[in-house]
Amino acid sequence: MARGMIAATLTVFALSTALGLAACSPGAPVAPTGAPATPSPRPSGASDSSATPEATPAALQPEGSAADNLPYFDSTNMAVIQADPSAGGRAFIDALAAAGFDTAAMQVTADTTTIGDPADSIQFAVGFAGECLVGQYGPKSDGYHSAVRPALGTGGCLVGSTRPVDW
Repeated sequence: MARGMIAATLTVFALSTALGLAACSPGAPVAPTGAPATPSPRPSGASDSSATPEATPAALQPEGSAADNLPYFDSTNMAVIQADPSAGGRAFIDALAAAGFDTAAMQVTADTTTIGDPADSIQFAVGFAGECLVGQYGPKSDGYHSAVRPALGTGGCLVGSTRPVDW
C-alpha cells in the first residue's frame, strides 16, 4: 500500500509540475495586467519624461546639461527623419553639427553591416557636459529613440566600432 501512495504522490507532483511549466511557456496565453500600451508620438528618452513639443528649445543651450539639451537633440533628429525616412548616419551628424553640437564630440555607427547589408539601426551620439546624448534610428529599432547616458570610461559614448566623423 505504501508503494501505491508514493506512486500516486509522484504522479500528482509530476502533473502539477508539468502544468505549472506549461503555463510559463511562450505559447501560453497571458492575461492583460493593465491598460494596453499605445505608441508615443514623441521620441523616447530616459531623461525627457516631462518634455513636450512646446518645451523644445529653439537653440542649443551650451551652458545647460545634456538633459536640458535632449529636446533640442530630439527635434533636430526628428527633422532629419521627416526630411528623409531612410536617412543614414551622416545626415544625423550633419544636422547635429548645423544645430551647433560639437562635431569633435560626435560618434556614429556604420550604415551597413560588415557584409554590406543595410544596418538594422544606426546609433549616433554627442558628448555633452560629461554625459552623452544618444540617438538610435532604423527599421529594426521601432523608430527613433534617444536617451541621456553617462560617458564611457574612454570618454566616448558608443560601445564598439564607430566610423570617423571626418567629413
